[in-house]
Amino acid sequence: MKKIMLVFVVLAATVLSSNAQIRFGVKAGGNFYTLGGDNVEGENINSKFGLNVGGLVNIPVAKKFKVQPEVVFSIQGTKEDDGGTTNLNFNYLNIPIMAQVYVTDGFYVEAGPQVGILLKADIKEEGSSSYSVKDELKGADFALGFGAGYTLPGGFGFNARYNLGLSNILKDTGEGELKNRGFQLGVSFLFGGTKGAKEKK
Repeated sequence: MKKIMLVFVVLAATVLSSNAQIRFGVKAGGNFYTLGGDNVEGENINSKFGLNVGGLVNIPVAKKFKVQPEVVFSIQGTKEDDGGTTNLNFNYLNIPIMAQVYVTDGFYVEAGPQVGILLKADIKEEGSSSYSVKDELKGADFALGFGAGYTLPGGFGFNARYNLGLSNILKDTGEGELKNRGFQLGVSFLFGGTKGAKEKK
């Protein structure tokens, strides 16, 4: 996973130093996250809604191929209903690097790696105060994202993405396995393009 991230970072850095027309943007949307793994098998868990917001850089590599690094604050977790509601609340700073292939003008499919930095983790049981479980979770999470979207000529866009967690987020692997799983729906806006620094006038 780390090697995949390195390849994408090197590719993005190479393009940034080229003549590509780079566009910066912002994005926001809703998350529908849950948890997978043997620790939750047979449990009555449901997707938990949260928000995500962040920035992005859209970098053309070829006529129908672009690379899009993002930095996104994401509210994740899950909800368990077992005689009472228990909310697991996770805040991550996610850094996906997506490869986008444009099938037609404006419409694209995408895939790429993502690293998530854990900012906050707590549990809130019905009728009681929340308490932190951040020390029980790993500080980084690795995932693969798959999605599709459409960008209008003016820069406004729509996007849907599924993030498949690859790493066990529990520090103590002897306690089982937990992996993040999440579906995202969102909107984005790309600002006017800027030319690479080496563009000849």
